[in-house]
Amino acid sequence: MQNTDTIWDIVDTHRDAFVGMSDRVFDTPETLYGEFDSVAEHIAMLEEQGFKITKNVAGMPTAVIGEAGDEGPVIAILGEFDALPYLSQESGVTEPKPITEGANGHGCGHNLLGSAAMLAATAVKDWLAESGIKARVRYYGCPAEEGGAAKTYMVRDGYFDDVDFAISWHPGSYTAVFPARSLANTRIDFTFHGKASHAAGAPELGRSALDAVELMNVGVNYLREHMPDDARVHYAYIDAGGVAPNVVQHRATIRQLIRSRDLAGLRDLVARVRKIAEGAALMTETSVETQVFSAVSNLLGNRPLEEAMQAEMDRLGPVDFDQSDRAFAKQIQESLTEADKQHTFRRVGREYDPDMALCDFVAPLDNTGQGGDGSTDVGDASWAVPTVQARIATCAVGTPLHTWQMVAHGKTPIAHKGMVHAAKVMAATARRIIEDPALMQAAKDEHQSHLRKTPYQCPMPDDVNPPIIQPAG
Repeated sequence: MQNTDTIWDIVDTHRDAFVGMSDRVFDTPETLYGEFDSVAEHIAMLEEQGFKITKNVAGMPTAVIGEAGDEGPVIAILGEFDALPYLSQESGVTEPKPITEGANGHGCGHNLLGSAAMLAATAVKDWLAESGIKARVRYYGCPAEEGGAAKTYMVRDGYFDDVDFAISWHPGSYTAVFPARSLANTRIDFTFHGKASHAAGAPELGRSALDAVELMNVGVNYLREHMPDDARVHYAYIDAGGVAPNVVQHRATIRQLIRSRDLAGLRDLVARVRKIAEGAALMTETSVETQVFSAVSNLLGNRPLEEAMQAEMDRLGPVDFDQSDRAFAKQIQESLTEADKQHTFRRVGREYDPDMALCDFVAPLDNTGQGGDGSTDVGDASWAVPTVQARIATCAVGTPLHTWQMVAHGKTPIAHKGMVHAAKVMAATARRIIEDPALMQAAKDEHQSHLRKTPYQCPMPDDVNPPIIQPAG
């Protein structure tokens, strides 16, 4: 590990301010398109750091862009700050302890994600000013990654059209260049319309929308046997038709989350799920209408950028955790299963070490990691411009995302150290690309080569707009 680097030093100069912002965002967890306090924190910090600010990006009140520099290539550093519902949890404790029962919590570490991304953008801005190099750095404050697909709207509306390359990261239990594997997905609301009646006195007069929903789920369950192994379909009841069992439910809505390895596979699978909905409506003599809620593309990799990030990650080394960090992590691990802990090592193709509480390695670029993949709207950014991401350790080995254990790390020294580490990796990667025009061109060439073979088709229909929430009051 190299101990000094100008851009790392710039990151450290701003460390306390951005750790403070991360903690404040943790304290006001807000879910998709309702991140008003969180975006206010990001706007205030962008103003403090001297960025030119664009608010209400793509018509989203909780989206913001901050830019510095007047000419040259454009570097986008992508941040997020949305939380998840029902994951309220105190930080720094090693048992389930909600701050407010049933409230939101940062179960994916996005309080850290956005803060580190802006910290990296600030370091690049300061480095550009000191070096006199002509380039523009742009921080994208993106809401609603958890199911809202804000970046897809940004791409669709042209906010990446002049960007040369993009960098992002995600908190996790290990440190590695993020493999470009994710599932394209769409969320579709299926609303069935039937006919109400007295469920005992005249059931023959009713046509149950809830029955239609149930039959649709049965049909999708049988479809699972005939999908590709890496495809997924999940569901949530949005409207189960009310709470009165003695009324035949005349309306019910279910949201189906459909995932596939790529957009072509997604389109095929969506068509099959739609046919199942039509069949359920036919069986119940109801009607069905559909509304796309969100959609994202699969990630598109970029080898030149991945190699550049790996070089900077190797040079920096793993996150420098101490004994008190490991002691806390060990306590967290007592609430995890052996399978949880093994999962971290399986993701990077590394032999399981039951004694490792915090990641003390940097995984190689071409590791043999295995495991299921989720979805992210960074996928659409990666189709718009060459994109690379890091995964940086901010929690105990084995900690699953979207759990109280993940939230419990949110304001700890473990999380803060990982967050600052991520900023250094991203800032140094941006500098490496800016200083090497041949690298930047190689990244663009690879990106264009892929697009020539498989042109990008935005998965979000043109008539679908962000489901905006108005601020209270």
